[in-house]
Amino acid sequence: MQGSKLYVGNLNYSVTNDQLEELFSKYGEVVSVNVIPGKGFGFVEMSNNSEAEKAREALDDADFEGRKLKVNEAHPPKDRSRKGYGRY
Repeated sequence: MQGSKLYVGNLNYSVTNDQLEELFSKYGEVVSVNVIPGKGFGFVEMSNNSEAEKAREALDDADFEGRKLKVNEAHPPKDRSRKGYGRY
């Protein structure tokens, strides 16, 4: 794993930043947490790659608040601009 930022999917919509931080802090120092409201996913940044990998291995497919988590390394957002798309 190359980065320390994790994508956390399949979250219960009621999960808060604090709850996610508490869960991930069992595997190392949490730098930041950002749950996207109403979307069922969020991001957790750990202090280093090894802690992120440890958290990913432990929590991927783990039950949390009634849902099985999907935890993967986060990737930079894709360029969603639509240059050249549509009418001129």
